[in-house]
Amino acid sequence: MSRAFLLKDIALQAGLSLATVDRVLNDRPGVREHTVRLVKQAIGELEQQRDQIGLAGRKFVLDVVMEAPGRFSEAVRQGLEQAMPSLQPAIFRARYHLAETRNVENTVGIIDALQRRGSNGVFLKAPDVPAVRAAAARLVGAAIPVVTLVTDLPDTGRQAYVGMDNRAAGETAAYLLGEWLGGGPARILVTISSNRFRGEEEREIGFRQALRERYPALGIVEVSEGHGLDRNTGMLALAALRANPDIAGVYSIGGGNRAIIEAFASLGRTCRGFIGHDLDADNLALLRDGRISAVLHHDLGHDMRNACLHVMRAHGLLPKSPVSGMANIQVITPFNVPQAVQL
Repeated sequence: MSRAFLLKDIALQAGLSLATVDRVLNDRPGVREHTVRLVKQAIGELEQQRDQIGLAGRKFVLDVVMEAPGRFSEAVRQGLEQAMPSLQPAIFRARYHLAETRNVENTVGIIDALQRRGSNGVFLKAPDVPAVRAAAARLVGAAIPVVTLVTDLPDTGRQAYVGMDNRAAGETAAYLLGEWLGGGPARILVTISSNRFRGEEEREIGFRQALRERYPALGIVEVSEGHGLDRNTGMLALAALRANPDIAGVYSIGGGNRAIIEAFASLGRTCRGFIGHDLDADNLALLRDGRISAVLHHDLGHDMRNACLHVMRAHGLLPKSPVSGMANIQVITPFNVPQAVQL
């Protein structure tokens, strides 16, 4: 393994003792495979954040806990690592706890472990269920600031929510699809990764309300629990299309867009308007190929910088005047892709 980093830096990144890391690095017996993986992951994260390490300034170790498709987690990672150098002389390092799907017990276990281990701040994208809210509140009670990402956990004492205005995003999607579909009559397939996420629920509420007020001839067919994964979401979309021949458009709240498009194609059906969320690599390719109509996007680098500023404020290093957590919603077409996300 790499010896480019100090033992104490690896131990801090991995959340392990100096003695344990020393045993791993020197291939001593009696070390669990899980511990070896933690050390390897820590070294990999340090290598990705090499430019931040060793610089003078106050150091913060952040923990990013997310349940999301890998394509979105990677976009968040890139946004955070893009933002960290701009915060000098403060130095930020991140530890990542990412999974595409995770049961509530595992999420709570990770949060509680961070409370015991210690952290300068936790960025959290997790389901809005009682056990997770209680665990987040315990972090706050232990003086560890929590910033929620994309989907909120109110009434937990969290420091801030960072992300777009989800209800406004749903209303925007309703306006665009309503205009493209000529006001109906037709129905729109709305796909949600899971009903456990407050942010997705708020997008659906905004979408449904705006359609009802402005385009009453347009209806909704909702599917959920595909977790934004292509295989699961594609199966749900295919079943919905077979049962509803009047579906003419899609509002994809939870992802899995490539599979939804393939479901239309497999039935020889035309999608007259398709709106997704977030300019990850998949959506960017689909947008450029003309297979989706528009993407509702917000600058993750800006979001992550705001999240870091909230952590600094929680530690008393910035004035108490609030940093805006709501990101501007951008409607991205093939013709206005931001320079920063061009791959």
